[in-house]
Amino acid sequence: MGSPVNRDSTSTTKLAVAVTPHDSTDFTDGECRALYVGGTGNITAIVGGNVVLFTAVPVGVLPIRCTRVNSTATTATAMVALY
Repeated sequence: MGSPVNRDSTSTTKLAVAVTPHDSTDFTDGECRALYVGGTGNITAIVGGNVVLFTAVPVGVLPIRCTRVNSTATTATAMVALY
């Protein structure tokens, strides 16, 4: 019989929450593991306490841990925080 699969706590998403960009309100569920981006564009996120601008983000998963997506300079759409 094979060994059970070791599922690391970082390997799966347990919670997904729609993101509404805001310049001062952090995510209510804390730091996410990644962002799903449904519509291409720029994303201004708070990463490690710093404001970071990601330009020309394609549709897909952006592997950043962040606590907020700012509305200023964010043009990407249909974002989901993955926890």
